[in-house]
Amino acid sequence: MTASVLRFRQWMFKSSGSDEWMPAVVPGCVHADLLRNRVIADPFGSDNERELQWIDKLDWDYETRFDVPAEMLLLPSLELEFDGLDTYADVSLNGRPVLSADNMFRRWSADVKGIAAEKDNVLRVVFRSPVREDLPKLQALGIALPAANDQSELGGLGDDKISVFARKAPYHYGWDWGPRFVTSGIWREARLAGWRGSRIADFFIRQDEITAQTARLTAQVEVRTLAACAAVLRISEGGRRWERQVELRPGTDVLSVELELEQPRLWWCRGLGKPERHAFKAELLRLDDGEPIDEATVVTGLRTVRLNTERDERGSRFVLELNGVPVFAKGANHIPHDSFPSEVPVEKYRAEVEAAAECGMNMLRVWGGGLYEDSAFYDLCDEHGLMVWQDFMFACSMYPSDDAFLASVAAEAEDNLKRLRRHPSLVLWCGNNEIDSAWSQYDEQGGWGWKGRFSAEQRSAIWSGYEKLFHVLLPRAVEAFSPGVPYWPSSPLARLSGDAGQHGHADAGEGDVHYWGVWHGMEPFEAFRGNVGRFMSEYGFQSFPQLSTIRTYAEESELELESRPMLAHQKHGGGNQRIRHFMNLYMSEPKDFPSFVYRSQVLQAEAMKEAMEAHRRAKPYCMGSLYWQMNDCWPAASWSGIDYFGHWKALQYQAKRSFRETLLSFGDSGGLRSLHAVTDRPGGVRGRLTLRLLEFDGTERRREAMEVRLDEAGSSVLLAFRDEDWLGGLPADSAVLVAALEEDGGAPLAEAWHYFVPLKQQRLERPRIAVTEAEDGSWTVSSDTLARQVRLAAEQAGRFSDNFFDVLPGLPRTVSFHGASGQPARPGRISWMSMQDTGADRIEGGS
Repeated sequence: MTASVLRFRQWMFKSSGSDEWMPAVVPGCVHADLLRNRVIADPFGSDNERELQWIDKLDWDYETRFDVPAEMLLLPSLELEFDGLDTYADVSLNGRPVLSADNMFRRWSADVKGIAAEKDNVLRVVFRSPVREDLPKLQALGIALPAANDQSELGGLGDDKISVFARKAPYHYGWDWGPRFVTSGIWREARLAGWRGSRIADFFIRQDEITAQTARLTAQVEVRTLAACAAVLRISEGGRRWERQVELRPGTDVLSVELELEQPRLWWCRGLGKPERHAFKAELLRLDDGEPIDEATVVTGLRTVRLNTERDERGSRFVLELNGVPVFAKGANHIPHDSFPSEVPVEKYRAEVEAAAECGMNMLRVWGGGLYEDSAFYDLCDEHGLMVWQDFMFACSMYPSDDAFLASVAAEAEDNLKRLRRHPSLVLWCGNNEIDSAWSQYDEQGGWGWKGRFSAEQRSAIWSGYEKLFHVLLPRAVEAFSPGVPYWPSSPLARLSGDAGQHGHADAGEGDVHYWGVWHGMEPFEAFRGNVGRFMSEYGFQSFPQLSTIRTYAEESELELESRPMLAHQKHGGGNQRIRHFMNLYMSEPKDFPSFVYRSQVLQAEAMKEAMEAHRRAKPYCMGSLYWQMNDCWPAASWSGIDYFGHWKALQYQAKRSFRETLLSFGDSGGLRSLHAVTDRPGGVRGRLTLRLLEFDGTERRREAMEVRLDEAGSSVLLAFRDEDWLGGLPADSAVLVAALEEDGGAPLAEAWHYFVPLKQQRLERPRIAVTEAEDGSWTVSSDTLARQVRLAAEQAGRFSDNFFDVLPGLPRTVSFHGASGQPARPGRISWMSMQDTGADRIEGGS
C-alpha cells in the first residue's frame, strides 16, 4: 500500500475570547499548557485547586499550521485522525468544519481530501466548555441524577452535578482521593494519514478453542478498500502460513481465515507459568503479481478465561479460571496516574506494573471512574503476566439513557473493545463501579439513599435506562467485539437475579464484595477477619505519603493536620481525623508531625495486612483480594500503596509479604489462635515449619518443628493454640512467636510473627539499630532489642528491597538497594527510624 502519515509538531492555544496565542504541547491539555506558560500556579500546589476552577468555564482554541508533501496530497484518501479529543470539540481545516466530537474515550477521523492544501494549512480544534455544554442538559432533564463524587460546589456550580452527561473521565470532576480539574485538550495523538488501494484497519485473532494440544483460531482482518481488486490474504506466525484468495470491493469488509496451531504456547498469569505471546502477521498481496498492498502485525497471547459463578454449598463461586485453572487473584485497584493523563510517561506505567509483579500480584483492576488506559499499560501487563479486570468508564452515578447518549456509549465500547481485545491480560469486562449496589433496586432499605429522591415513575425510568446500558448494550458489545472474555454488570454484585440477593455484601456467600466497614464504618481492623466474601474487589485504609511528597504542597509551617494545604489534599471529609482516631486506638501518641506521617503508613499497612491475609486464609471460599488503591493521581493523603511520585509506602512492602506465593499467617479458628499456611504454587509445597518463642531481647524460650505439606487448592491450619499455653508464664507484653517455613532443601518460603498483645500494650525499649554493608553490596539491619517497623531511608533516589520490618537480636534483616532506574545502586547515606523512636515520650533514632 502507498501510505503516508504526517504528525503535527507545533501547536498554539488560547482562550476563545482572547487574541493571545501561546505555545501548546500535543498530546496535552489546557491545564498543563497554562502551567507551562506560567499563566497559572502549580495545580497540585498548596490549595491552588480552588483558584483554578475558572478554566473549565471557558472555550479553548488549539491551532497548528502545516504543509503537506506533494506526493501525499496526490493520494486518493486523506484523513485527519485523532486518538483522543477531550471532550466537546469542533474541528476545522482551512476554515471548513470537518468534525464535531463529544466523547473523550473515542477515536475520531474526518475525510479532508480536497480540503487539505500543499502549503499553509490551518488546523483548528475548538474545545467547548464542558460546564457550559452540559448545564443545559441538566436543566432539560428536569431531575438531578445522583453523582456521589462530583464536587460541583468546589467547581462553583452549587448542587448542579453535570459529570454524568459527559463521556469524559469521571474523576476529572473530583473524587474522594483526587482533585476537580475538568480538562480540555487533544489528549492522545493527532495525525494526517493518506493512502491508496486497500488498507488494513484492524487485525484480530479470535480464539475459538484453546487447549494444551491445539489452538483453533480465526484471523479477522478488517479491510478498507478504495478500488476493487483480487488479492491474497496471508496470515503467518512462527514460520507457519495460511492463505486465501479474496475479492476486495470498495468499502469496508471483515475477512476471515481459520488457523490451527499444534502444541501452542499458552499465556499464563504470574505464578502459573510463562506469559507466552505469539506474533501474527497479516498481508494483503495482489493476486496477479504478488505485489504487497498492506500488512499488519498483532502480538497476542493464547489462553482461555472463564468467570465461574456456579452454585456451591456456601452460595455461589466467584473465581476466574485461566486455561481451566482456578486463580486466586492478588492485586490492587488502579486509578489514572495523573489528573492530566497526557502527562503520564510510559516509565510510570512500567514502574507500577513492575512493582505489582515484584509484590506477588497477578491482577490489577482498571477502575470505572478513570479512563481506558494507554496501550503501554496493557502491553506491560501482558509481558509481566498480570491479569486485568477492566471496568467500563461508569462509577458511582446514575446516567442518562436517551438515544444520543446510548449511541455514544455504543461507539465508545466498540472503539475500546477493538483496541484492547488483543491483550491476553484482559480477562474481565465490568459494566460499572458500585452503581447497582448504590441504587439497590431490589432492596427498598438498601443502597445509598438515592431512590428516595425520585417519584415512582422517575425511579422506573432511571432503572430502565440502567438496564439498557449495563444489561443489554455493554454485554452485547463485549460478545460482538471481544468474544471469550466474561462480562460482569457491576462491582460489587452478588448475582444477576432480580431480588434483594442481587446486591453484594460480605456475608452474601456469592459475587464480589466491596468491604468498607473499617474505613467508612469506623470498625476496628479486626473486622476484616469476619467480613470475607467470595472475591474482595475493594477494601482500603488511608495514610499520608512520605514527607518529601507532602512538602511539594505544604510549607514547613503548614505541617499540621488542619492547615489549608493539608485539608485541600485530603479529599475524604474528616479523613485526617479518622487516621488520628485509629492511631489513638492502636498506637501511642506520635511525638511530631513527621512521626505522625510515618505512623500513618504503619497503621495503613497493619490494616491491609489484616485484610489481605484474612482473604488468603479463606481460600478457596474467597478467590480474590484487590485492595484500594495501587497509585495516586496527585500528591495527597489517600488509600494508595505508591504515592504520586512513585514512593512506596509501608502498605506496598506489606503487600509484597502478604501476597507472596506461600504465606504463613496467624488468625483465629474456633476460639483458638491459629497458624494458617496457604500456597498458590501449582502442585503445592513440602517443607519444614519451625516455631520459636522469643523474648524481645532475643532470648529463645521454646522451639518446635514439624514437617508440612500444602495443597495449592486451599488454606491449611497448621497449628491451633491458646496464647497462655505457648507463653508458659512468660509475660505476654515481652514475647513474640516467630514461625518460619523452609522448603525441602532449606530455601525460605514464608515467615510470620505473632505478638501476644497489641502494639500499644507491648513493653518496648529504645533499640540501638545498626546498618552494615556486606561484600555483595547488600545491607544488614540488626538491633540489640526488638525494633518495630524499622523504616530505612536512602540519600539517593530509589528504594530498598524490603522496608518497614521488625528486627530482633539474632534475626537481622538483609536488604538490597535499587536506584530510580530499578538497577542495583549505592544508596548513599542511610538513615532509619522505628516505632520506638517516634512516640511522644521517645528520642528519634540514629543514622
